[in-house]
Amino acid sequence: MRKVLGLLLVALMVCGISMAAEEKKAEKVFDVYTDKGATSNHFIPSGWMGDYGDLKFTDQDTQSPASGSTDIKIEYSAKKSQGNGWTGIYWQSSQNNWGTKDTGVDLTGFNKLVFKAKGKNGGEVITLVKVGGITKTPSGDAVAFPDSTSVEYGPIKLTKDWQEYSVNLVDKDLHYINGGLCIILNADQVGPDGETIYLDDIHYTYDPTLKKEEAKINFPFYVYADAGSLDNHFVPSGWMPATAAKDLKLDTKWKNLPFSGDSCIRIEYKNNSGTRWAGMYWQQPANNWGNVPNAGYNLQGATKLTFWARGDKGGEVINEFKVGGISSGEYIDSDSVSIGPVQLSKDWTQYTIDLKGKDLSYIIGGFCWATNIDVNDPEGIVFYLDDIKYEK
Repeated sequence: MRKVLGLLLVALMVCGISMAAEEKKAEKVFDVYTDKGATSNHFIPSGWMGDYGDLKFTDQDTQSPASGSTDIKIEYSAKKSQGNGWTGIYWQSSQNNWGTKDTGVDLTGFNKLVFKAKGKNGGEVITLVKVGGITKTPSGDAVAFPDSTSVEYGPIKLTKDWQEYSVNLVDKDLHYINGGLCIILNADQVGPDGETIYLDDIHYTYDPTLKKEEAKINFPFYVYADAGSLDNHFVPSGWMPATAAKDLKLDTKWKNLPFSGDSCIRIEYKNNSGTRWAGMYWQQPANNWGNVPNAGYNLQGATKLTFWARGDKGGEVINEFKVGGISSGEYIDSDSVSIGPVQLSKDWTQYTIDLKGKDLSYIIGGFCWATNIDVNDPEGIVFYLDDIKYEK
């Protein structure tokens, strides 16, 4: 009898250990979205940014979810309603929490964000998927309860079929996460009719086989290769000065006589505001004037930035072409170097910014130009850029 009781006790202990292991395993899934109204869902898609007027969003699309009964459908018109050329959505730990409320989640123990995505037609692009990164308000002020990390993944070109993607979070500090998920969409990477994307089965998990991802930059490293290219980096969001929206027109999909590929960049400058000067920064991420931590690219190894440019008529003067130089925030460019003034011709001409000996360990201002009306036609100028890249 004692022997039977002993065996029963051992069996119960083994069963208990097994149940505990299963419970612990189950704890390693933390859902962001499974289905509309699911009690296991966390974070709220309330942090709309950039050209938020270009977005239509539903989290109860029933057409063909990856699993369950619903998925998330996001329609992006890319009409630049707020004049930014990009948009994004943050899933936040509480409604519209830009770090002002102490509602962040401790996700220590997880090492991967997993999600499924597809496009309506195939070829749609998600420019960036992000975990964390809420450290400033949209106006650039420091917040009381910042995210403990910022991790980026992308760009992603979607297919018509559901595919699974993941963000590697090994060795990341996840003890306080308010921005549980962020997606960024860029008008430069979208066709004239916009795009529709779908998301489903978004969750954090633990993968014991996952190794730390080593950041690696491959050269050439493009600022602009072609409209919609996944090789493009930085966003032409830093329009200067505050009146620039009145003076500048930007088209990153200009198809008339590009230097290479299917498209080039067309920039029109007129002194409508009376400010008499204007310029533009390609930034990482969009609108980053040095207020976003851990955002810069380490471009050490590049010895030059090359680009092609031409004027619409010839004789247009650009006072300065520049790499780096954003220096007003807490997380600024590690160096600055420029050329100019440059007088453009009607023919495509290659220009080079020499980067030898420069500290390129942290670059958020990937490319910049600036000019003024006093050295140009008083009626304004039009010029073109193409094939902008860092090279060894």
